[in-house]
Amino acid sequence: MVCALGAAVCFGTATVLQAMAARAADAGGGGEGTAFAVTLFLRAVRQWRYLAGLALDGVGFLLQIAALRSVPIYAVGAALASSLAVTAVVSARLLRVRLSGSEWVAVGVVCAGMALLGIASGTEGDRGGPAALKYAMLGTALAVLALALLGGRLPDRGRALALGLGAGLGFGVVEVAVRLIDSLALSALLANPASYALLVGGGAAFLSLTSALQRGSVTTATAGMVIGETIGPALVGVVWLGDRTREGLAWVAVLGFAVAVAGALALARFGEAPEHSAPQSPLRIP
Repeated sequence: MVCALGAAVCFGTATVLQAMAARAADAGGGGEGTAFAVTLFLRAVRQWRYLAGLALDGVGFLLQIAALRSVPIYAVGAALASSLAVTAVVSARLLRVRLSGSEWVAVGVVCAGMALLGIASGTEGDRGGPAALKYAMLGTALAVLALALLGGRLPDRGRALALGLGAGLGFGVVEVAVRLIDSLALSALLANPASYALLVGGGAAFLSLTSALQRGSVTTATAGMVIGETIGPALVGVVWLGDRTREGLAWVAVLGFAVAVAGALALARFGEAPEHSAPQSPLRIP
């Protein structure tokens, strides 16, 4: 559980650092179009804050993998959603983003939910799931990729939610695929459909979230992502991979999961670096 919370801290802090770099890169600038976007990115990537953010993303991803190999998927998913609370708190400190009273309450709700999960979570399941599960994850990843590529053709109404849900499903595929990889030998990785599901799912989720944030409401897209990356993978972990809670504490885990996700949804506006104007892609890689 410590690794999952560490990943949330890394992802949440990285978002704010990248936002600060993007703001500095855009200071005194102006323009529009692809060329301008590339210029802003090149300015940002030369700054230590942006590079530090990327480094934190990398550390967070490694901690996420470690967490998925030791605690149930439902606990990891809720912890990653709680990175929005980290972003909110760090933003209030470094970017001077003012949090409303209800948002501070939401931060407290997320913390309470994670505490309940920490109390109730057992060890990860010891089942590998049915053989078809690996192919199902690959199929889901390919569906998310198709959604990402066709995102521009979706109707404006509901586009952000659809792409956000797609991104959440893609990140969820990554969470499940990590559990379905039982050997890191090159020959085993190449023969395992879960390896391709992990790569395609992560890339498709990144593309879907980028499109959602560029073309619609950040709050709506992030809310969809939180729902997609928590509920589905949690059910897969419980039903097929053997994830369980401590004896007699199943209701505490369910309550903690629901509370943490509800708090994260209340903080959905922090799914993208707050109030910056640079054309930055979301760099969270759960």
